[in-house]
Amino acid sequence: MSFPTGLPPATGIGFKRAHFDGLHATRTGLGFIEIHAENYMGAGGPPHAQLAALRADYALSVHGVGLSIGGAGPLDATHLARLRTLCDRYQPDSFSEHLAWSSHDDAFLNDLLPLPYDDATLATVCAHIDQVQTALGRPMLLENPSTYLTFEASTLAETDFLAEITRRTGCGLLLDINNVFVSCTNHVADPRAYLSVFPLHAVGEIHLGGHDAEDLPSGPLLIDSHAAPVADPVWTLYAETIAATGPLPTLIEWDNDVPDLPVLLAEARRADAILDGVRHARAS
Repeated sequence: MSFPTGLPPATGIGFKRAHFDGLHATRTGLGFIEIHAENYMGAGGPPHAQLAALRADYALSVHGVGLSIGGAGPLDATHLARLRTLCDRYQPDSFSEHLAWSSHDDAFLNDLLPLPYDDATLATVCAHIDQVQTALGRPMLLENPSTYLTFEASTLAETDFLAEITRRTGCGLLLDINNVFVSCTNHVADPRAYLSVFPLHAVGEIHLGGHDAEDLPSGPLLIDSHAAPVADPVWTLYAETIAATGPLPTLIEWDNDVPDLPVLLAEARRADAILDGVRHARAS
């Protein structure tokens, strides 16, 4: 059981404009494409012309990076209205955002910053998700973050925090398995133990991305860079997760130092092979 979206249980990639010709002119076999909402909040121009052409051939996931769902202040009404216009225009099969904050008053920090997991934050996040889902007229998915510190003020485990959000708001979850591996490595925790208590029934999409590593005196520090192939331990966790959930929409996320399209498609094929293996195992 998983959270229902309109996305097929197949592999997609994040759309980059340099890849338009390859995606539009050939049959890639991809299940869907994903865009960052904030790149398409203008009224027209080449970005919209390309996206409209691809929307005719691909299912679409819209991934927000600027709503500041976890911010202490109110959501930006203008930003939310632009997001509603974008979703009305393209009718995406899924919309998602991050469990993070990125703005304070009029300052936008261009980052996805962490939160304490306590009752006050939980109430704020749930109120913001309710506002987004009402404004968009559709359910959303919330993505687990990559983190580099923990808060003494936290009274809930991240997995319990996410589970309670889904219970209160009815939203689904976007499970970023690279984020799980990054965060657990940074906090000297077991990613399998984390995933064993993750509310998998609420997952509507999975993200797979690459990370960078730095060696510090205290141990390795992993950075969620979106600038490298998916690491082998992340592929292993993905295969174990899909074996438990069944096939789910899976995105190859590569946003920096973006390679040529065939490199992304090769990563997608590796995910496809895992999805197909689970299908065959369940059918036999």
